[in-house]
Amino acid sequence: MVNLDERASILSEALPYILKYKEKIIVIKYGGNAMVDEHLKQLVMDDVVMLNSLGMKVVLVHGGGPEISGMLKKINKESKFVNGLRVTDSETVDIVTQVLAGKVNKNLVKQLNMAGGNAIGLSGLDSGLIEAAPLNPELGYVGNITNINPDVILDLLDMGYIPVISTIGYDKDGNVYNINADTAAARIAGALNAEKFIAMTDIKGVLKDKNDDSTLMKFINVSEIKSLAKEGIIDGCMIPKVECCVEAIRRGVKYVVIIDGRIPHSILIEMLTDDGAGTEFR
Repeated sequence: MVNLDERASILSEALPYILKYKEKIIVIKYGGNAMVDEHLKQLVMDDVVMLNSLGMKVVLVHGGGPEISGMLKKINKESKFVNGLRVTDSETVDIVTQVLAGKVNKNLVKQLNMAGGNAIGLSGLDSGLIEAAPLNPELGYVGNITNINPDVILDLLDMGYIPVISTIGYDKDGNVYNINADTAAARIAGALNAEKFIAMTDIKGVLKDKNDDSTLMKFINVSEIKSLAKEGIIDGCMIPKVECCVEAIRRGVKYVVIIDGRIPHSILIEMLTDDGAGTEFR
């Protein structure tokens, strides 16, 4: 049990960060195991509501790959991937829209509201939020973001809401596209001039030795990334996540970090403690 001195120390450590981020925009990309595990999901909702109650303007951008795969399986449609991206034909993009903008998005909104928040669900189709074009003909309706229109998000933040955003977009002809959630979250963070972008993952962060969590790299300069990739420290599924972090930095986000969504309250640890919870990019 935490004694009174320890409690006071925790609160004293958190206070400078509460003041630092008050009224600032924080974009959180949410997915992975923290989204599948119901206990972890509830803790994430609690953390988001906590930050919002402390005066921070939190935007939650989510994926939903496992839910999409599950729905496709129910209709006996095979999931196909090319370089980690889901091949999305016209039938699949309809399922993606139903699952992301419907089931997943509204369940998150419900849980945030039940946790004491005031959340509103959006998709990239709302108010022209995410404009897109085909990324690669081989992938079908997988989109490359051409523009972010953040006004609807800013309006909701000014009114005290927590925007919850599913990452589908559209083009001038009305075609709908499946957008990679990491990419969309980074672009949204840049368009909002966010103070901080947090990418939740299924690993501790960038490790010098992938088999040893104690080798976590707390800070990485963007200039180091090419050499780290050559050494194999950044590889596989970590490459696109790191690229999204770099994209957020290049678009003006001040603090960018990858954290482990499997750790309970990792968001609060990252936001309100000196040590943080993952790898920060500078």
